[in-house]
Amino acid sequence: MRCYNFLTKDEFAEALGRLTNMIRGIGNPLVAIYARCYLCRVGVLVAPHVRRHLLPNLYDYINSYSQINSDHVNNVLAMQRVDFADYLQLFIPGLEWMLQCVANRAQDDVLEDILERSASKCNTSLFLHSVIETFSPSFIASRSAKFVEMIKSCDETGFSKHHLHRVLGMNLLLSDPPAEQRMSILRDVWKDVTKLQDPSDYIRCAEVWIEFPCKHAGKKSINTFLGDLMKHMTTDRAFENHYPQLQSMVSKIVSHIHDFSALFSMDRFLPFIDIFQRESVKVDVCKVIIDSFVRHQSEPTADPVTINGLMYVCKVLHDSIDALSLRDEERQIANYIVNFLRRVTHGRDLEAHLNFLVDARANFSNLQTVIVYLVQRVNSLAVETHRMVKGNHSRKTSAFVRACAAYTFITIPGVTDVFTRLNLYLLSGQVALLNQAVTQGDSFFKSAVSALSEVPQTQEIDGSQRSTEPWLVAFVNQLLSTLLVVPDHPEREPLWLLRGLMQVIQEYAWDEKTDSKAQLYLNILSLLCAAGQDEYCYTIRKVESNDQLYGADRKFIGALSQIINSVVDELFEMLKKLGSNKETMAQQATLALQLVKILLAHMDARETSTAQLVMKLWNLANKTGVANKKIVAQTVSIAKSLGDRTGIEVYVNIAGRFTAPA
Repeated sequence: MRCYNFLTKDEFAEALGRLTNMIRGIGNPLVAIYARCYLCRVGVLVAPHVRRHLLPNLYDYINSYSQINSDHVNNVLAMQRVDFADYLQLFIPGLEWMLQCVANRAQDDVLEDILERSASKCNTSLFLHSVIETFSPSFIASRSAKFVEMIKSCDETGFSKHHLHRVLGMNLLLSDPPAEQRMSILRDVWKDVTKLQDPSDYIRCAEVWIEFPCKHAGKKSINTFLGDLMKHMTTDRAFENHYPQLQSMVSKIVSHIHDFSALFSMDRFLPFIDIFQRESVKVDVCKVIIDSFVRHQSEPTADPVTINGLMYVCKVLHDSIDALSLRDEERQIANYIVNFLRRVTHGRDLEAHLNFLVDARANFSNLQTVIVYLVQRVNSLAVETHRMVKGNHSRKTSAFVRACAAYTFITIPGVTDVFTRLNLYLLSGQVALLNQAVTQGDSFFKSAVSALSEVPQTQEIDGSQRSTEPWLVAFVNQLLSTLLVVPDHPEREPLWLLRGLMQVIQEYAWDEKTDSKAQLYLNILSLLCAAGQDEYCYTIRKVESNDQLYGADRKFIGALSQIINSVVDELFEMLKKLGSNKETMAQQATLALQLVKILLAHMDARETSTAQLVMKLWNLANKTGVANKKIVAQTVSIAKSLGDRTGIEVYVNIAGRFTAPA
């Protein structure tokens, strides 16, 4: 063919026309169509601008289609034991190639003429299938009603109509049909599809057409569609063989319907989800649903139907977790559930929301991330209640915040990570105090103190073992700052929570190479000095702290002095132990200077013995010359500032005897 290029420019068209006429002499229909297909292909390669031979090849196939049903062909098929339906399938590639060549850049009137010719001479499902498959979706969609009528009237011998319905649906998803024809098209098509007895044929059509009502109809049509789908799939448990198609249908539904209130109000949707009886498949389906909700539900929902439906979906995900589940799987499911819980609201009806969180705790008790979120959310409910009543609780709101405290107190022990549990105890106790629930706050702080002994000495972080003492010191410091305003229990000894904390600190196995224990005792000493003030520097509204309860009572002051003496004695023991080793003398100097700063800030200037103690500690810190110069300078600055500001002789004398390092 390429050699014709040396003759004339128009020789390609004439040669292709002659070859088209020659193919008419081939008697075998299958051989003839592939000869025409090959000719069209060669024509595109050597003369892409020549198109005159394309339509004659197609029309020749249409005019000679009757040969396929001839006795000769049937006899050959019988001899070779080939089914007629399988034989027709062999025509599809060649026919579709010719149609693609014709339809490429063709005018609509040409395509209309092809349809008219096929309707009169080749009105078969095989040809119509290839036409719908190859013509542009916009052409098909604009004439969708006509194609539906053609499908009804075509001959489906050897080629079932459900193939046509499926490919028609795929085109209508790519290009929308006229608005006034959409519902009639859906009704006409589904009248034929619902009559299909073979579940495989039915599901092939349903998988495509499920998107049509989602895009162009309301929830009523979708609900009816799902009902018909369940009727076909539950017969003889046909759904067991079609899980991938059913799963794809769920994905298509939730990709189009983002109004989950409408979705779960359909009485066939959740029963449709129950069709997935294989656990792994059902979990994947539920992930698709909850993922769509998380991505598209930006505003909180209060719809009970949606909440109950998604609670069921999340329960399925939660129950799929077992001892063999991967951590990534647990993390993913926990994040889905937490994101669902965050998007649930009951407005100002906080009691209803608390009841919802109670149900959530019962349903999702095996996921630590969810349990932690529930505790945090209930604490936020208590804080929100405090904000709504502006701190002036009524009997009803007071009972509610105590119910919140009871919820968190019951829930926190289910958290296995001791660090998270301690933080939750502290936070919940602070929330209880904010809402004047002093008894509940005491319970939280007592539990926190008891749980401190469970903190391990090391923790694995990024594949290496790290000491937990820095975290433990930071947590105890937060706890100490809260204990200052916690009032003592009337039936217990003064500062009973602090005494329990000191006992736990004393019994904990501290690393002797660190000063963590000393730092805690210094902070406890600062707390005790602050607790002895006539008026605390901060309080909680409507909570009477020890400064108001005792009012400088001698018994309380005596108890304070007793604890202070024990703390100071413990610090002196630490100083003595640190001074016995040259390697720890720098730590001894630092500890002595920090103790000096605390005594300067809180000591009674009338007590000469305290001033003498300050000087002894100063000399101890500086005698070896290994003290941190920065801390020394800070101590000198504090002493001079106190002397200049107060003018008290003791401070002035101490400041004068302090000398900063050169």
